[in-house]
Amino acid sequence: MFGKKKQNDHIPSDDDKGLDINGTFSPIKQEFIDEIKKITHSPADLIIKEVTESIVIAFIENLVDKRILEEHLITVVEHTEPITPTELQRILPIPRLKLTEQKKEIIYDMLAGTVIIYIDGYCEVGLANIASIQNRSLSAPENESQVIGSQVGFNESLGTNVSLVRSFIRNPNLCIEEFSVGKQTNTVFSMIYVNSIASEQNIRIVRERINNLNINDLIDSAMLAELIEDNSYSIFPQMLLTERPDRFCDGLLNGKIGIIVNGSSMAILCPTSFLEFFHSREEQNLRWQLATFIRLLRFNAVFLSIYLTPLYVASLTFHYEIIPQPLLVPLSESRAIVPFPPIIEALILELIIELLREAGARLPTKVGQTIGIVGGIVIGTAAVQAGITSNILIIIIALCALASFTTPNYMMGNVIRLLRFPIIFLAGFWGYYGIMLSLCLLIIHLLRQSSLGAPYLSPLYPPRILDWGTAIIRLPIGLLKTRATSNGTFNREVMQEKDKPQRDDVMKE
Repeated sequence: MFGKKKQNDHIPSDDDKGLDINGTFSPIKQEFIDEIKKITHSPADLIIKEVTESIVIAFIENLVDKRILEEHLITVVEHTEPITPTELQRILPIPRLKLTEQKKEIIYDMLAGTVIIYIDGYCEVGLANIASIQNRSLSAPENESQVIGSQVGFNESLGTNVSLVRSFIRNPNLCIEEFSVGKQTNTVFSMIYVNSIASEQNIRIVRERINNLNINDLIDSAMLAELIEDNSYSIFPQMLLTERPDRFCDGLLNGKIGIIVNGSSMAILCPTSFLEFFHSREEQNLRWQLATFIRLLRFNAVFLSIYLTPLYVASLTFHYEIIPQPLLVPLSESRAIVPFPPIIEALILELIIELLREAGARLPTKVGQTIGIVGGIVIGTAAVQAGITSNILIIIIALCALASFTTPNYMMGNVIRLLRFPIIFLAGFWGYYGIMLSLCLLIIHLLRQSSLGAPYLSPLYPPRILDWGTAIIRLPIGLLKTRATSNGTFNREVMQEKDKPQRDDVMKE
């Protein structure tokens, strides 16, 4: 459970297999063509076309917009042949066109959907970005559903996701910094923050951790979050993954830093406290009384999900005197034919529930629902009739499973699923003393964690009473006048006081 904070180890580079992609291309046309083929190993979708006697274009066939290529690039170049690379920017009607001599930049841009425009006799080439990469259309979030509020989620396109963020936050202070990580994948991602709200220290920490990354491949945002979080050996995530643009933007407006990775539908928010993993964006759209009730219900459900089964095991193994007399008789009758001790009985049922849950998640949607409902009923009934388990434990395991489903964050939900097993073992061997030991170890571990240096258990520890209105309960929006201190922002003011019209003035209007 306790681990040292992870440091980035140096990973030796083995990419390019000895090919030199630094420096510049040759100004001789045939040598330029041969070098492009050599570096890219002549893939089937590499197109090298001589538009005129002195002009050559190179691109990846499946990554460019063919209509723009034919109408706005090839046709223009054929009729108005440029003499120098500088003239390309004047004659081509393509907004995203730049000139460069760097071979590495040229190759990587071509692999991202850029057309190389080479003029014989020059090392400098033109790069026309006319990429046309197919993306999944926008749809409702699958893992963070809500009834009231926005019904759109991120997809796998970085440009689309950034435009969604800008549609929510129309602010000139919204800053976007672009990075590229991975020697093999060259994955592009953006760090986003609101300059007037986010902490300069947090921005610097995230930027330094990204710049210090030395890895070969990066595919998903979950990998990036694990690489830059404070303690990647901990079972608890220290950065929040979300597929909701509204929740992402809400975090930015509260002083957090966001990261969107190209090719991933999950965005990263940091710093994040432990309690925020149990918040839902829909709570901001409900009446504050109902939102507070749901949030407190969710906190209690988490505790119930972790400790209800261990309490059953400890009570039946060591502490029969704790069980009320009216419940003791039916409990004894229910367990009379069970040949296993309570710890084995509980572990068998917990493993069955986990198998059903994993099978339901991996199978197609319709089949998965059938497995979850029918499989649970059939296996539960058969287990009781066979004398493997008791009716009361079936009810307890079902309650624990239902309580774990209330966690709105998938990553934290998996943590809760795993925590039950070591606590059941401690309860089976040491009873309530084992449960108290597990609770103490869990609290100590959480106290040692941090997110970008901010306390993980904030605002519980260190105690910040003013932040409890957003972390533990949900106060009326009119009373939420400051941002949480755990985000490190110096600009904590949310609302400005205005002169409210008197009731008589309102009635006259």
